[in-house]
Amino acid sequence: MALDFYLNFNGNCREAVEYYAGVFGKEQPKIMTFGETPSDPAYPLPDEAKSLVMHARLSISGSNVMFSDVFPGMPFVAGNNISLSLVSNDIEEVKSAFHKLKEGGKVTMELQETFWSKCYGMLEDKFGIQWMFNYDNGEVVY
Repeated sequence: MALDFYLNFNGNCREAVEYYAGVFGKEQPKIMTFGETPSDPAYPLPDEAKSLVMHARLSISGSNVMFSDVFPGMPFVAGNNISLSLVSNDIEEVKSAFHKLKEGGKVTMELQETFWSKCYGMLEDKFGIQWMFNYDNGEVVY
């Protein structure tokens, strides 16, 4: 199990992740945009979202720091733009932590299969902390 950090930006994620890569002497990371994700006819992607960063990751001093732009229309508050991300190769651990932390909190995305994970979900716990849960079985999908 790992506890990773997820930073959100308001349209300037690419600039930020490239900046942090330089600061910490890292190679430029692979950046996936919303436009590169599988399309869903039920939810067409707005043009202004296509070039925004959906996901990038840097390993900094042994910690994974992940980056994303917020989707157009979603709230963004500088200073509150960080989430904790529990990543585990034990799906039961992911499910258990999710269900315990949702008590008294607010689920923003139920645990479900996504194109990058067999089990992913998001919630805000009863203390207002944003959490992401990701089952990682070792398959690289991005």
